[in-house]
Formats: sequence, structure tokens, C-alpha cells
Amino acid sequence: MLVPRGAPSITGWMEDSVVMITGAKVFSATRAKEREELGETITRWLKANSQVEIVDKIVTQSSDREFHCVTVTFFFRERVAEAS
Repeated sequence: MLVPRGAPSITGWMEDSVVMITGAKVFSATRAKEREELGETITRWLKANSQVEIVDKIVTQSSDREFHCVTVTFFFRERVAEAS
């Protein structure tokens, strides 16, 4: 999938170019305990998937009277193996 650079991003405006992504990973937590553990959950996934390079991320928070949800979405691509 190609993502146009220059589009708005949570990290700000990007340069004019195109970035290839091979996937997306979504982490979501609604309960207080899940939200407290979200950072550790993300860190475990990143360590277990060291072959991917995070290209962009979006952090979303939503809530109503009872629930507060945090969602972190990573867009990634497989790292290019370096020639030995």
C-alpha cells in the first residue's frame, strides 16, 4: 500500500514523497487496567516484531459518560535486509 506524504499526520506534515507500507497494527484499550498496560503491550509487540519499521502512527482518544478508549495505530513496513 502506498501512503502519500504531504498528508496530515499525528506527527505533523510530511515531505512530498510516497512511503510504502506493508501493514498496520491497532492497539485499543477501554478499561482502566488495559489503558495502564497499553505501553507495555505495545513495547512487547515492537520487540517481537523487530523486523518492521514504524512509518507513521495515530493516537486517538474517545470517551462517553462511562468509557474512555485509547487507540494507537501503527503503520509499518518490513525492514530491508542489509547486504553483508
